[in-house]
Amino acid sequence: MSNNETKKRKISFPHMGTISHAWASALRVIGCEPHVEPYTSKKALSLGTKHSPEAICLPYKLILGNFIEAIEGGTDYVAMITAPGCCRLGEYGKCIENALRDLGYEAKYLELQLYDGIKGLYEFLKIASGKNNPILFSKAIMIFILKVFLLDKLESKLSFYRARECKSGSAEKQYNKCLKIIDEYDTISGIKKAERIITEEMAKVEIDPDREILHVDITGEIYVVNDEFSNQNIEKELGKMGVEVRRSLTVSSFLKDAVIPKQFRKGETHLQRANRLAKPYLMRDIGGDALECVSDVAYANERGIDGIIHVSPFTCMPEIMSQNIFPAMRENCEIPILPLILDEQTGRAGYITRIEAFVDLMRRRKRKRAIENKQETENVETQAV
Repeated sequence: MSNNETKKRKISFPHMGTISHAWASALRVIGCEPHVEPYTSKKALSLGTKHSPEAICLPYKLILGNFIEAIEGGTDYVAMITAPGCCRLGEYGKCIENALRDLGYEAKYLELQLYDGIKGLYEFLKIASGKNNPILFSKAIMIFILKVFLLDKLESKLSFYRARECKSGSAEKQYNKCLKIIDEYDTISGIKKAERIITEEMAKVEIDPDREILHVDITGEIYVVNDEFSNQNIEKELGKMGVEVRRSLTVSSFLKDAVIPKQFRKGETHLQRANRLAKPYLMRDIGGDALECVSDVAYANERGIDGIIHVSPFTCMPEIMSQNIFPAMRENCEIPILPLILDEQTGRAGYITRIEAFVDLMRRRKRKRAIENKQETENVETQAV
């Protein structure tokens, strides 16, 4: 057998938060070599921006930059996701493929249809590996899904401990250690073992139980919500200020809606909740994550969350529409909302200043409400006497 026939295919995929850890596992299981280029950086942004249309959104530029770095790093294939509907994501795959071809790159291009569910994942793995092994692919898909859910759980633990840590940076240090632990296991039993280990590791972070904690939901376009480079590490900045963050849009919540069969789902999915809570303000899906964002504001208000931050890429039409609906929601939703629009020109200093001001607003509001509630309780007790 020749070297070409025995050589493993190198496959790369764009970064978005921690999803590369899950994709890498699935590719290793099917006998491919995951090519994970360095995490998105200013270099990737510069490369993507240089070869992108000016008005295209930030995720497109970053993904293109990821692919250019990966191809120059020696990958054989680049894999892109695509989806139908009003969002421009449905066109980005072909645009990126054409851009790479125009630049003279010869790496093969693969595409994964987001809403084709398990079938779509199976077909993608089939094309990526050049094999047709149902048992092997079923195992790879299961491991991918389990790792996505575990990674999202780890992100939630990081947010909890980071807002309460006694020593700055200790939670993130344990988090990075846990990511390496997750990478060590590519079996179902191994992933369950990894979950126990990372729970123990994160619990080693020393916390201040008396710290005043604010709770904030982050919603918006799913890429910038989950990608720390594109959102300028907003969760870390909020954590330093004593804010525990919950992402309203996660990869695991998307999998529950688009990939996992109904009979295996537990509870209400994000899209089901969106259709229920967004109806008074938005009657139908207008593309992207707009429907979910509108419902996320109502859901955060319903749960008494201190505030919600909406992050979106510049020129993203679905998110522009959802931001224009937020003022109409104030009649029923009292929750403070901070909209942040991001692109390659976003200045960090002004961005942090806006976040700090929003945190101060939430903290004053929470303290004022606590005083009002205390006074109401005292009045009720006085009247009862």
